[in-house]
Amino acid sequence: MNVASVRLFLEVAEAGSLSKVAARRQTVQSHISRQITEFEAECGGTLFRRTGRGVVLTEFGTRAVARLRPWLQETEQLTQALRSESGLLLGEVRLGIIPSAAHPLTTRLFERLQAEHPGIRLDIAEAQGADLDAMLDSGAVDMAVLFRFNKPSGGEERQLCVAHTYLVSAPGDPLTAGPTLNFSRLAGLRLVLPRRPSHWRHALDETARSLGFKLEPVVEADSLTVQKELVARGPGLYSILGPYSVSDELRSGRLRASKLVRPDLSRYIALALPRQGKLSPACRVVATMLQQLVESWGNQLTEPSA
Repeated sequence: MNVASVRLFLEVAEAGSLSKVAARRQTVQSHISRQITEFEAECGGTLFRRTGRGVVLTEFGTRAVARLRPWLQETEQLTQALRSESGLLLGEVRLGIIPSAAHPLTTRLFERLQAEHPGIRLDIAEAQGADLDAMLDSGAVDMAVLFRFNKPSGGEERQLCVAHTYLVSAPGDPLTAGPTLNFSRLAGLRLVLPRRPSHWRHALDETARSLGFKLEPVVEADSLTVQKELVARGPGLYSILGPYSVSDELRSGRLRASKLVRPDLSRYIALALPRQGKLSPACRVVATMLQQLVESWGNQLTEPSA
């Protein structure tokens, strides 16, 4: 049985959608559909039932997931172990990461791997937190760097750093002139916010509600680039972002930001490890390097200024 086919089947099962998986893999839906049909023929039965909203597992598909998920993990671990015993650490490590953490972390990680373990190949998937959780559950990624609202307690998740929350504006805006700003000052502002459903959007809405007002977005966009461009080009527009999303723009003076307090909305950036099975030798190297890089930067996701 082909490992890549099993991996694709589990990814579709977790996502419940051929189109979502096609988007993640940057291919067309028909290609994913054809691969699933071929895998169903190989298994000898129908694994999915097509619906108007996506796909759902058949009873046979549910049984297949229960048996193939541990098989895939054991197979990949065995392959990695055999390669490591050959004297050269080889293998692919599939890393999921939130957009705001992608650079320079993955850039420096790649450079270190090339210098110390050139046999390890990175497969990097950039996605939002909910999608990364689904990819971890399905085994589509081996580990992920993502936001958490609660402090990781070790085990499957390791804390990398803490991210506070900032009101971001175009330069020269008087509201962001000071280092901090009470969250209640957001009442009535013209905001650019992430679209629902989103854990982060829900947290922002609930915080405002607890203070007796409602956030008023004039634009909703998931793209960090879109949010930042709108704010930079539109005086009187604001967004609510973490420090690593805007670090380059703050250094260049293209944006300005004040830390939101009362309450201080802190999020934890964590390295989430596989929820089932053990880390392969290559994965252990990458996990250790990620933690070492962040620690060397003073527990931040950006390199210290020279």
